[in-house]
Amino acid sequence: MAIAPLITKDSSTKIASELAALALGLHHCTVQVRSRHSGGGSGVIWHSDGLIITNAHVARDERVTVELSDGQVIDAVRTSVDPRRDLAALRIEATDLPVVTVGDSDALRVGELVLAMGNPQGVVGALTTGIIHEVGPTDAQYRQRWIMADVRLAPGNSGGPLANARGQVIGINTMIAGGLALAVPSNEVERFLKGGSRPYFGVTLRPVQVLLENKRILGLLVLEVASGSLAMAAGFMLGDVLIGACGQRFNTPDDLVNVLENTEPGESLPLEFLRKGKLYHCNAIARSSFDITGKIAEV
Repeated sequence: MAIAPLITKDSSTKIASELAALALGLHHCTVQVRSRHSGGGSGVIWHSDGLIITNAHVARDERVTVELSDGQVIDAVRTSVDPRRDLAALRIEATDLPVVTVGDSDALRVGELVLAMGNPQGVVGALTTGIIHEVGPTDAQYRQRWIMADVRLAPGNSGGPLANARGQVIGINTMIAGGLALAVPSNEVERFLKGGSRPYFGVTLRPVQVLLENKRILGLLVLEVASGSLAMAAGFMLGDVLIGACGQRFNTPDDLVNVLENTEPGESLPLEFLRKGKLYHCNAIARSSFDITGKIAEV
């Protein structure tokens, strides 16, 4: 008895047609980015009014050129950059541009089909496909969240879109690590656009156990305070031990990073710490993404 094929000729033709349509749509929303110091890469038209998202390592210069899918070459200005997320926002003078549909990267599942569009090694509008391997942090990249997929990338793909099977962009392709493609999740891009760069506290920390009120709790020992950083402006010193923020004691070393990432400009940021065994607090104010000020007071 003959075994019925999983994919019939008609369904195969339909799938091929749909993939071609997705590829064409992504191509129209993908640009080539050329920078004097980083060579070239790709970018994604995020808003129709000229906002383009790419990698920070692609747009190292404040002024770059962008080539649209129709061949137009336009000067672009870098309006925001976050090296730790490896994201940059560009602005060009244009309107009514073809724009991507942004998907929810938190809804991705392992094994889901994804498509990567870019301009690898001078090939314009190249498409490659694969499946989601994992979504989460990698040891090599510390707390950065990545979408990891078995998609083939090459120089020139950086900054291009990673899309799901519905054509929604769920990531920005960035690099290859351990044979897997790494992309910045779309929700991380939205946070970048909402608040600019991640808050940078400017300290080197080491998790330690400290004794407070006869209990051992987690603390973050300050090993270094960067010159000119917001931590220095707020008065933090080597040897201080951060133990809490926003009224909550730390349970994991990542808790401070999570608090900073969710702090908006103008929002109060109460910090609690120990200095030479005494408890202090600093009710800091986030004036901008890179600037927090406040006064330290003994509790």
